[in-house]
Amino acid sequence: MAVSLLAREVSDLCLGKPALRSLSVSTTVAEALTTLKRLGDGYLSVWCCDHSKNVASGVDNCRCVGKICMVDVICFLCKEENLSSPATALQAPVSVLIPKVPGIIRHLEPNASLLEAIDLILEGAQNLVIPIRTWNGAGSRKKLPRKPSFSSTRHNNREYCWLTQEDIIRYLLNCIGLFSPIPIKPINSLDIVDDQNVCTVHYDEPALSALPLISHSPVNQTSVAVVDVDGKLIGEISPFALNSGDETLVAAIATLSAGELMAYIDCREPEDLVKLVKDRLEERNLVAMLELMEEESAISSSSSMCSSSDDEFGSGKSGRHGGYSARMTRRSEAIVCHPWSSLVAVMVQALAHRVSYVWVVEEDGTLSGIVTFAEMMKVFRERLNPPMIK
Repeated sequence: MAVSLLAREVSDLCLGKPALRSLSVSTTVAEALTTLKRLGDGYLSVWCCDHSKNVASGVDNCRCVGKICMVDVICFLCKEENLSSPATALQAPVSVLIPKVPGIIRHLEPNASLLEAIDLILEGAQNLVIPIRTWNGAGSRKKLPRKPSFSSTRHNNREYCWLTQEDIIRYLLNCIGLFSPIPIKPINSLDIVDDQNVCTVHYDEPALSALPLISHSPVNQTSVAVVDVDGKLIGEISPFALNSGDETLVAAIATLSAGELMAYIDCREPEDLVKLVKDRLEERNLVAMLELMEEESAISSSSSMCSSSDDEFGSGKSGRHGGYSARMTRRSEAIVCHPWSSLVAVMVQALAHRVSYVWVVEEDGTLSGIVTFAEMMKVFRERLNPPMIK
């Protein structure tokens, strides 16, 4: 079955993907924060290079050791020891942001098979780093040097791209007919609804109490569900939504409840909640965090005034920090399905909303589990040969 699918190489899924924007592992958190805001990228790769090797050949011995985003910076600054002195925390090396989970970043060559990529993800890899391969005429796959794209960095004399779970699921959806009738079966009949590893926080609980869950959500590629006293799903605190913010969200997480934080994100910092955050920072004597919030607010106001002035002449950039906050954002409303939803329907739903999971709720809205891309991949992998590579 699916001979053409088995023959696919990972390079086929990387066509047209942009080169990674990268940072050195010795970069500071402050520099990483500035780069995230300046480039407008949701994620940056972190590299460790040993320049002492292969000096004669001019090739560095470089490895991607991590993937960071705004959520990582926010969660780091939310730690109790950093809330009182954010300026000092920002001078820490960016390595403190990298999750201490082995194997979540893996390197693969462009000619590796799609099955190898799927097997690595099922073993725990969250992102695969693939060298970008250029083409030299019809039918040729010769690797050629090319001019580095803007703000990307060459390592080992190559540019690289991410291959994500979303990329693979999207590709499998395009081949969905090969797996018939599995895709039309209900997800509860395929044993892919996870009711054990569901991260939840009560609506009225402090958002800070969910910090460990929020910090692990980018690693797990899920979110934190916000539920009421009856276990019904109200919304979520997602990395996608937090990534569209900035370091001022640290103050909100440190002072607001989970429900208030959802409103703070959805309503783009409403005045009443901003005032509440500042009042609570004063009560807790978090002067440095309050000053950081005031400073960012002043920069935002100045940027907005300049942007409005420029827009009159058709040359302005919308949003705070130029393109940074102008990128697509998603509200705290959770994406849900039901136990009887078909696998293909859930795949389409997740891909349409650019998430790697869908919450599973009962008819009355009670949260009963979660379906992730990794679980979906298991269904397809079981129906492909050869067996999993060990």
